[in-house]
Amino acid sequence: MYSIFHMRCPRCHEGPIFHSNNLFKPTSALKMHSSCSACGFNYQPEPGFYFGASYVSYALTTAIAIAVFVVLLPFFSWEEEWIYFSAIGGSLLLSFPIVFRLSRSIWINLFFKYKSPEERAKGEDADFPDLRKR
Repeated sequence: MYSIFHMRCPRCHEGPIFHSNNLFKPTSALKMHSSCSACGFNYQPEPGFYFGASYVSYALTTAIAIAVFVVLLPFFSWEEEWIYFSAIGGSLLLSFPIVFRLSRSIWINLFFKYKSPEERAKGEDADFPDLRKR
């Protein structure tokens, strides 16, 4: 959970995943480092790796849309649907940088686990062990 919400390397929890901490700086808010500055972990394990993050992003945006709808429901009637559409659309537009970064951070943390400095010193780098050797 630490590396997900602090957007840090899933392997060492030290190096940042993204170039900038400023979410609303359009030139660098969505750019990722190619590898961890602390342990050298590759943030791009294979081409198209982050395609699956779109599923996480879909779940997060759905949760945001439902939350905005539920908050507005007691205050406005169904006839004022433009309020719902504009509030949900605006909240999704404003939360896009957060959702993008969070979904990528969740996705990479689903596949790679934290390794203590002792484990990294032993050279235990294989995240997916070769089962054919058994």
